[in-house]
Amino acid sequence: MSKDINRQVKKTLAKNHACYVLITCDSPKEDGSMQVEMTYQGDPTIAAYLLQGAQSMIHEQEHNEDFPIESKIHALRSNSVL
Repeated sequence: MSKDINRQVKKTLAKNHACYVLITCDSPKEDGSMQVEMTYQGDPTIAAYLLQGAQSMIHEQEHNEDFPIESKIHALRSNSVL
């Protein structure tokens, strides 16, 4: 993560939010697996709502693009270590 992005994330998380969700992943290994980590702060129900909202936004964007990302998501699901 670049220093500017790292600084921006720290500044954003330092605010007094009711809830946040942070999901990160490492680059895929040679065998296709990748380390995925998730952390959240706040009410688990609100965190779930945030994740569903983000998923809906991504789903809407993929339908507006020429190249859908569903195949990429399937590949990540089948190769990821969660």
